[in-house]
Amino acid sequence: MSTTSINSTTAPPKTILRVDASARKTGSVSRDLTDRLIADLSARSPGARVITRDVSNGLPFVTETWIGANFTDDAERTDAQRDTLALSDTLISEIEAADILVIGVPVYNFGIPASLKAWVDQIARARKTFQYTENGPVGLLKGKKAVLVVASGGTAMGSDVDFATGYMRHVLGFIGIDDVSIIAADQLMMRGEDALTGAEAQRQSVGDNLAVSFSKAA
Repeated sequence: MSTTSINSTTAPPKTILRVDASARKTGSVSRDLTDRLIADLSARSPGARVITRDVSNGLPFVTETWIGANFTDDAERTDAQRDTLALSDTLISEIEAADILVIGVPVYNFGIPASLKAWVDQIARARKTFQYTENGPVGLLKGKKAVLVVASGGTAMGSDVDFATGYMRHVLGFIGIDDVSIIAADQLMMRGEDALTGAEAQRQSVGDNLAVSFSKAA
């Protein structure tokens, strides 16, 4: 995890959490689009802080030990249990600190990469990011915005075989983040430059819409 600050005093600064998941460090469409969106958002919110979390090298999967620690009351957890949950606590604190989440979502075999699913499992915690009530689950991370930056080789976004965007929307809503935008460079193997051109137009539109929300919050 790294943090970058952009200095200015002309606008209220935002905190942006960037989550990358593409296995490609170079030549990744989702990373490239995310780079440009982050640069745009940072320019529109001078002084912005960017928290970067790259999950592509893998995160620990949930284990029986992790589950036992999670469902032990915080006051009763052992040091070993706290160590088990330390990464999860850090990942959640990054979301809590953020005004905007920008999540790179490469589509692998119709869904999200295992590394991104591991991130979801680490941050979806009862009593921490959501809670169950008599009326059902309630997300606890309200008042945030999220952008999914999606790239696929053959999967059309919104189609019956797109198991990535609907899942990510649901997960984010489950923890309280309902304001979710999507930038999609989909079916790149078939649509090529048309897909990139469409995604760039979406990126600019999303940046414009978020800029309006920045000014309203000023």
